[in-house]
Amino acid sequence: MPRSGRREGRRRGRRGSKTVVNLVLGIICLLWLIPTLGLFVSSFRPATEILKTGWWTIFPHQEYAAKDRIQLPKDTDLRQPIEVNGKAYTDDQLRSGVKAPDGSELIWENRRARTIDVRELGWRMDTNYTLDNYASVLTGKEYEIPKPDGTVSKERGSNLNRAFLNTMTVAIPSTIIPILIATFAAYAFAWMRFPLRKTLFVIVIMLLVVPLQVALIPILKDYTSLGLNGTFLGVWIAHAGFGLPLATYFMYSYISQLPKDLFESAFMDGASNFTIFTKLILPLAVPSIASISIFQFLWVWNDYLVSLVFIGSQPDVQVLSMRIANLVGSRGNDWHLLTAAAFVSMLMPLAVFFSLQRYFVRGLLGGSVKG
Repeated sequence: MPRSGRREGRRRGRRGSKTVVNLVLGIICLLWLIPTLGLFVSSFRPATEILKTGWWTIFPHQEYAAKDRIQLPKDTDLRQPIEVNGKAYTDDQLRSGVKAPDGSELIWENRRARTIDVRELGWRMDTNYTLDNYASVLTGKEYEIPKPDGTVSKERGSNLNRAFLNTMTVAIPSTIIPILIATFAAYAFAWMRFPLRKTLFVIVIMLLVVPLQVALIPILKDYTSLGLNGTFLGVWIAHAGFGLPLATYFMYSYISQLPKDLFESAFMDGASNFTIFTKLILPLAVPSIASISIFQFLWVWNDYLVSLVFIGSQPDVQVLSMRIANLVGSRGNDWHLLTAAAFVSMLMPLAVFFSLQRYFVRGLLGGSVKG
């Protein structure tokens, strides 16, 4: 085959590979965005609409809508065929909806009150939105939910302000402490010489494979004897310990690839290790620090198990993950509160990620290649 033909074949192969990669990435993004979009839309829908229809009704679709209502006699026997507009139907048919001769649909509006809706098919789009869900979640506002029997149930939302502040109190120190210690340790393992350096580094790496759950009970016993159980200091130390192995390895991968000439020049100028760390390492390692900080912050922010074990589930110390879990347990049908609470809990992680995203890829790639 001529050389030009081979080059053209390689170009076509690269274009084909790029198309396949882009297609796979597009499918993955779509699979992630669809449920997220559904959650977002549901958080703005009234409680009654969420219980009746799916979030996708915001798009144009064909749907039956009531155009008339029929009031049957109060003494209508539902065990016998029910006559509606000159035609008899059973109770089961009216429960599920039955098509009338004129093409409309007949369905119970309120079986106990003996009222039937006459619905017709047409193109519709749900545009009924509200901010009451967020008001109920953030301020504990009282809301009403109409029930099928015509009664109205009054409920009070869950005020998440305290849980939000508790989560911030846990997440910020639990991110700063291990990242700072890990950066010091990574510099020491990479560029300082001391006894058992390699052995200690191997031990740190081995800790990556230790399941977090294995350490919970022994640490809890120690915390109880030291009086740290149920305190924010205790959960800070726990999160720092669990996050240190990965953070140390990640920072070591970056710092160990920095040019050796930098350190030799600094030592020749009389700089101490602390000066080198603060004046050289920290400024150069900002992308890597930002990347591992995102991972650590997201893990701590969404953590449920560690916070539950070490600070408990009392309302004054609950974090967001616990509070949302309680919403699921106590109000399994209140999807309007659950969806709004979920998006409230996502605000801070999204803000952290987008504010540090320019460092994210640089930090992940840092240390992967030399030169």
